[in-house]
Amino acid sequence: MSEFFPVAKVGEIEPGGVKHFEVDDEEVAVFNLDGEYYALSDVCSHQYALLSDGEVYASEGTVECPLHGSEFDIRTGKALNLPAVTAVPSYKVRIAGDNVEVSLDA
Repeated sequence: MSEFFPVAKVGEIEPGGVKHFEVDDEEVAVFNLDGEYYALSDVCSHQYALLSDGEVYASEGTVECPLHGSEFDIRTGKALNLPAVTAVPSYKVRIAGDNVEVSLDA
């Protein structure tokens, strides 16, 4: 069974926004795309940079790494362009009451 960690209150992350959290010693970015929450590893797979410091393109569902411009699909973590070629881990998110919770379990 997955262990979920509360990271934010519903509505704390504005639509089209992202917020950085540390969850069980992992750096996690939690995104709000029109009321749906998604969580990815906050570390770019190409070179160390926090994706939560990058530009979020909510209408496209992507985030751009602030270091070299690689974009990632917020829903899946898939790398969409160079220089990144490897996806970033995607994590389970659930709403429990008024909490947004993240699980690092696969």
